[in-house]
Amino acid sequence: MRKIHLLPNLLTLANALCGLLAICKGIDALAYAGPEPLRFFQNLETACWLIFVGMVFDALDGKVARMVGGGSAFGAQLDSFSDMLTFGVAPAILAKILIEHEGAAWGFEVNPRLTFAAAALFASMAILRLARFNLDTDPDPEAHKSFQGLPSPAAAGTIASGMLLYLAVRKPQLEHSDGIRTPLGYVLDRLPQDLDLGWSLPCLWVLLVALGLLMVSRVRYLHMFSAITGRGQFFTLVWVVVAAVLLLTIPALALFLVFHFYVLIALALAAFRRGRTPAGPAGTAP
Repeated sequence: MRKIHLLPNLLTLANALCGLLAICKGIDALAYAGPEPLRFFQNLETACWLIFVGMVFDALDGKVARMVGGGSAFGAQLDSFSDMLTFGVAPAILAKILIEHEGAAWGFEVNPRLTFAAAALFASMAILRLARFNLDTDPDPEAHKSFQGLPSPAAAGTIASGMLLYLAVRKPQLEHSDGIRTPLGYVLDRLPQDLDLGWSLPCLWVLLVALGLLMVSRVRYLHMFSAITGRGQFFTLVWVVVAAVLLLTIPALALFLVFHFYVLIALALAAFRRGRTPAGPAGTAP
């Protein structure tokens, strides 16, 4: 292996380490669930953010590999294994931890087998999608402007952003930075303290199943990073700046809106195109 290959592969390994650390933080959350309840939410929040940090490394490794001419079959396989851990296994485990821990508080106590089934389906579909991607991938960059099926980082981001928003609403104390309330914290402090969040847990369970199936579906999804970094797109740059400001001020809410919009807009466009597709040649009148 040439030395120039080290940089993109190290970025890919950093992605995998983020996934592993996210799982470890989820385990730490369970360790503090009893003696220090707030630590449970803090550790789970950190775990969710680690998934987004992994996305940054995942987005950079391919770009860096192309810039330095360091793309290889080894790098492609390493990238898929890292994605499997960070965007398949980690979010499934974190969602299972949250549902089972918070279920008792909101009266949503389901058999752990059902929670495991949803988490296992999500992780399995991510693995299957990545295996299919490895077989069908085209080295031409033009072929990566869209994907068949929901990309695993987007599926993981949808789960993690939903969990972040739940944690922020459940424990507004998390929305403090250097002892000062964040903009979202100001809003949450003015909401009723007895909000019923029990409905969000079955929604998260259903989301695990739905996103898992979307990953192996035929729905076309745009490659967002390629679109953002494409040349000659002034208004895209404007939207990136706006998104960066929103992420800085209200990160949990901004991520929730961005990822859920990304998932839903492709479904809406697919339904629209399906509705406009002719059913076939018209039959002759009798």
